[in-house]
Amino acid sequence: MEVIMPKLGLFVWALVIFLIFFFLLKKFAWKPILEALKKREEGIENSLQEAQKARDEMQNLKSENEKILREARAEREVILKEAREMKESMINEARTEAKEEADRIMAQTRDEIQSEKMRAITEIKNQVGMLSLQIAEKLLRKELADKDQKQAVVDQMIDDLHLN
Repeated sequence: MEVIMPKLGLFVWALVIFLIFFFLLKKFAWKPILEALKKREEGIENSLQEAQKARDEMQNLKSENEKILREARAEREVILKEAREMKESMINEARTEAKEEADRIMAQTRDEIQSEKMRAITEIKNQVGMLSLQIAEKLLRKELADKDQKQAVVDQMIDDLHLN
């Protein structure tokens, strides 16, 4: 038993030292270590929550950005469509106005040509009439040199007038 005793004494002293060391650790080191671990755990949990919030916020921002982009594209398409329609309308309006103006100028030109034509015809008729009278007068003066011929021509003209 002697062999067991020294080992038992060593065991008791080791147990006493362990208990003293455990008591000192518990009193002075255990609480600060546990508090540090608890603070670290809370910090990690807060960081995870912050990261999740940031991830959610990023997802919301991404979906908002996509929505804004879709709206901007739709608005751009509407603006482009309105611009195309306005362009077509302006072109058609300009064509219509140009055609109306051309028609008006053509009608005015036709009227002016017709008026000039009538004036020229009237002038030509007047000149032909004047020339005919001058020629007739000269012919009659030459042919009707004597009085009897003059009287015969006058009588014939009077007869012609009653017939018409």
